Amino acid sequence: MPRSVNAVASRRRRKRIMNLAKGYWGSRSKVYTIAKNTVEKGLQYAYRDRKTKKREFRALWIQRINAGARQHGISYSQLIGKLAAKEIGLNRKVLADLAMNHPDAFKAIIDAVK
Repeated sequence: MPRSVNAVASRRRRKRIMNLAKGYWGSRSKVYTIAKNTVEKGLQYAYRDRKTKKREFRALWIQRINAGARQHGISYSQLIGKLAAKEIGLNRKVLADLAMNHPDAFKAIIDAVK
């Protein structure tokens, strides 16, 4: 009896890796074993950087809020503390957007907490 191998599943698994490796340079997109290593590493980076992206955006929002707040004579930490004390529930993403794109609305918020 001939040897039974699940060629359908093996081919599907290799094809999935090779499709994920499209666009890579040279043997990274042509040779299965190298493509497999590259794709695995790329997925590790993707997982890691989904977490990092959240950190970086929060830091960016804080910088923008701080810059906008200091134009009106208040520091970031004072602003956030007073917002919490007055129970104004605006998150940092919204505050940063207001500081950049709607300075009048941001000034109104600062006047409300002063």
